[in-house]
Amino acid sequence: MKVTFANSAHITTKERLVLGHGRWRNISLKVRYGLCLHPQIGPILIDAGYGPSVTKGAERSLGLKLYSSLFFPDLIPEQAPDAILSRLGYRCDDVKLVIVSHFHADHIATLNQFPKAQFLTRRTVFDALARRTYLQNLRHGVFPELLPETFSDRLIDMEQSPLEPLPHGLGEGWDLLGDGSLHAIDLPGHAEGHFGLYFSTLDTPLLYAVDCQWLMRAITENRAPAFPANLIANDPQALSHSMVKLANFQAKGGDILLCHDPIDSPCDWPNFAQDSDDMGGEA
Repeated sequence: MKVTFANSAHITTKERLVLGHGRWRNISLKVRYGLCLHPQIGPILIDAGYGPSVTKGAERSLGLKLYSSLFFPDLIPEQAPDAILSRLGYRCDDVKLVIVSHFHADHIATLNQFPKAQFLTRRTVFDALARRTYLQNLRHGVFPELLPETFSDRLIDMEQSPLEPLPHGLGEGWDLLGDGSLHAIDLPGHAEGHFGLYFSTLDTPLLYAVDCQWLMRAITENRAPAFPANLIANDPQALSHSMVKLANFQAKGGDILLCHDPIDSPCDWPNFAQDSDDMGGEA
């Protein structure tokens, strides 16, 4: 299996809001999503990034319009999922599986572009948001209007996958594809049911830790942001425990990638994929 991460948008914010004791300077954050090429399943998305459904359209809810004006994502059309898939010789209809790490807008905004995909995520979390009112979901930064109407029917509960012990202090993980190449790792704190993804068979084991923090410096330098950024966390104490898990994993030789960290990674498109015939190393 081959894997790369593309950047769907840039978001500009103040460093101090995403890094403890940071400066009041503007920094540009990425909004990554992942793309795996599996020898049997074909293209698999890890989340789906930002898209026009967040930034455009009079039919958007007032909450979503306010959200867009607050974060003001600068979309990168050439790195949108459909564009990257086309570059690799695929169409959106060829995607049969999307892994959804959590339900914030910057991870689900383009799911409607994949009508034949099933969605691998936590059933309990989706059922909980489906029961909540609009305002309750808005409080958690969740906009169900971005989800396909058939999401529930196409959902595969990841917690039905085999649970296996993993190395490097990661504890247990769900074998999502049944071949040991990709495990879901519980990383609570940022959002309800938030999980990361562990690629065990790369030359250096990789943990895509999604939104455990915005910047790797917050983890490596123990500089998690305080107020008001900590208000976004679903469970700040659990988030601290997840950060310790990441630091231990890195200390044991593993690589970590975050959704929003602006520093380029060898896994990033196009660093990891110089042309449509070569997406880099094997997973």
